[in-house]
Amino acid sequence: MTPPREPIAVIGTGYVGLVTAAGFAELGNDVWCVDIDADKVARLERGEIPIYEPGLAESIAANRERLHFSTELAPALEHARLLFVAVGTPPTYSGDADLSAVHAVVDAMPPSDRHALVMKSTVPVGTGASIKRTFAERGKTGFRYVSCPEFLKEGTALADFRRPDRVVVGDDDDWAGDAVCELYAPLGAPLVRTDIASAEMVKLASNAFLATKISFINEIANVCEETGADVGEVAKGMGLDRRIGAHFLRPGIGYGGSCFPKDVSALKQLAGNSGYHFQLLTAVIEVNELQKRRVISKLQKHLGSLVGKTVALLGVAFKPDTDDMREASSLVLAARLQADGATVRAYDPIAEEEARRLMPGVHFAGSAVEALDGADAAVLVTEWPEFRALDWDTAARRMRGRLVIDGRNALDPQQVRAAGFAFEGVGRGADRAAAAAPSSNGSPTTTAAERSEAGA
Repeated sequence: MTPPREPIAVIGTGYVGLVTAAGFAELGNDVWCVDIDADKVARLERGEIPIYEPGLAESIAANRERLHFSTELAPALEHARLLFVAVGTPPTYSGDADLSAVHAVVDAMPPSDRHALVMKSTVPVGTGASIKRTFAERGKTGFRYVSCPEFLKEGTALADFRRPDRVVVGDDDDWAGDAVCELYAPLGAPLVRTDIASAEMVKLASNAFLATKISFINEIANVCEETGADVGEVAKGMGLDRRIGAHFLRPGIGYGGSCFPKDVSALKQLAGNSGYHFQLLTAVIEVNELQKRRVISKLQKHLGSLVGKTVALLGVAFKPDTDDMREASSLVLAARLQADGATVRAYDPIAEEEARRLMPGVHFAGSAVEALDGADAAVLVTEWPEFRALDWDTAARRMRGRLVIDGRNALDPQQVRAAGFAFEGVGRGADRAAAAAPSSNGSPTTTAAERSEAGA
């Protein structure tokens, strides 16, 4: 008979917290979820999921008897010894991580020799050491601490939990680290057990490297536009080198989301606070910001002044299969277009509710075709599958202008041009793209894993 799984607690019910809770509930753990947002807790108790993540609602519904939601910490402390912390650590104006929510959790912990904080939130290197000092100063030396960074990609988060590339556990080689390793053992993932500081650095370094890879291929794409090369062919040739790999060699209009921008900035700031100037990450951030603005230049190249023009944004979420608007490229594009005198229309199948709050003055449509009605140009911002299936002949009849900017290289250039549009992608050699259909290897169709590379 299989021994029962031990109950755990998850503090914070955002993207990371809810997926972590659902994943462990699937494995058979009772999970005590705590959040200070009473309205969110009430919705979760009613079975309403406050975020969009494929499969999450179904997973929570299927394991509802093992999931407990509360605004109070006491039930979690009573039932669980491992308290997973999954609260937000957004960037401050300086670029440092805002650890106020983490400190609030630490402050709420009672003296105990049977509990451990397991840090899922992304925090600067040294946070664990600081928390342990705080515990010691307050007579809570028995409270243990483990760093267990998350590597979940929005849009594929549940799959990432079920089949992780690795599990990283940073601890003081005590019972808490052993317990966390045992929790993850059924997943069969490679285990990296290390010290706390190294575990904290693994998360920051991983995301900074992936962001660097994206900015690099975007720079190559920009050079391809000037030289007539096709970045799709270049990326294919590069990616076959096992030292480089094909992942994250998809050019576009920049990365976004809750992780890459924040973690790159946090690592750069951490280095600066330590006395080291991380020049490479300075360039990565600059390239990412400039990449979004190149769309404006392409629009101006074809339309001239944007005053009085109407531009349709197809998609506003930072990537498909999520409703997350954090650091979405659409925010910058909409603001720049409006500043240049354009009217902005937009459609997104999932993220409209949050986008309306963040994008004042943007006119939201009920469908892609409605967004294109009377537009002078269309910009593909988020590569939702439905946009690849658009009937561009119908779009041509509905639009006033004949310009499509494919910011994610997700469309078939021949198909769009055949409908009478001028077409621009990212780094796609104009002559080659106009003359040749995509090969089977260069098809614009993307997998869920490839789409997840817009951010993490």
